[in-house]
Amino acid sequence: MFLAYACIKITPPPTFIINSMNNPISLKTSPSADYFLIKDGVEYSGTHLLIDLWGASHLDDQAYIEKVLKRCVVACQATLLHCHVHQFSSTGGISGVAVLAESHISVHTWPERSYAAFDVFMCGAAQPANAITILQEAFSPSELKVKEILRGHKDNE
Repeated sequence: MFLAYACIKITPPPTFIINSMNNPISLKTSPSADYFLIKDGVEYSGTHLLIDLWGASHLDDQAYIEKVLKRCVVACQATLLHCHVHQFSSTGGISGVAVLAESHISVHTWPERSYAAFDVFMCGAAQPANAITILQEAFSPSELKVKEILRGHKDNE
């Protein structure tokens, strides 16, 4: 059996990123390259946005929702690994997930209530807040609520 080995040069990760508001966010650099972030002195693994859309449209259109998920991935500067969207025949509701190298974007819709719940969780240099504008434009909700959670943060209480 013949084994071939390739040598590649690995460059160190950046020491900071620019967030969606043009503010630098420090990246922790360590031998493990775990991509934890430091923002306002708080160290965390990634940003998890819980996004609720009320009065939204297109919530029973499986192909449309898949395209929107993929647009969010591009806007967030993330890396798509797999996308799966499933439509339930009884209600027309949809559940879907875009699995990312940086984590995931998921959706669950209730078209009969014009409601959708999105989770956007990303670590590293990805920009999860960029998904908000895409979702707002795509689904035209009458109301949009966002809750931000810094995942992997240990409270010092």
